[in-house]
Formats: sequence, C-alpha cells, structure tokens
Amino acid sequence: MNQDFTINHEQIPNFKSHDEARTYFKNLYGDRFLLRLTEMRDGTRVNMYHLVKDPGVYQPYMESFSHDVKHDITNIDVFKSYNTIEIDENGHVRFQS
Repeated sequence: MNQDFTINHEQIPNFKSHDEARTYFKNLYGDRFLLRLTEMRDGTRVNMYHLVKDPGVYQPYMESFSHDVKHDITNIDVFKSYNTIEIDENGHVRFQS
C-alpha cells in the first residue's frame, strides 16, 4: 500500500467533538490511526493517537515495550515511523513533531 501520510494542516476541519475528529482521521488512515494514550489535562480529556507511516519499523518498536529485554534505539527511523496526533474531547487537534 502506497499511502500519502502528509497532513495539510490548513485543510483540517474545525471539529466540534473528539468523535468527529477521530472519525475524520480514521476514515483517512484506517487501522494506521491508533489510540495510544488518554489523559486528563486541566480537566479536559486528551486522546493521543499514532499515525503509523512505516509499520515494519513501528510494530517491532511498540512490541519491544512488552518484553523485559531492553530495547536499544540505534537510529531515528523509529521516530520517523509515526506521527502523534492529540485530540481533546472538544475536537481540538494538535500535531506533535
């Protein structure tokens, strides 16, 4: 699959809810848009998703956290294999680099 993972920030709609934003990204990226963490910030629920660009690098890296063996990162490819997208309960979207 040769999918474009470039995100044009100007074309992202203004969402009214987390569900609306999540549905938008899920429709664009399917099962490469993965929920990774939910936390509260200043009384607002924030969900962090990974947009997986290179599953061959990303998957072994994520699986390494479930093992007792220390995972050594030897290059930056792991961090290039995904982007983090935060969506709060009000639909505000923030892209982490």
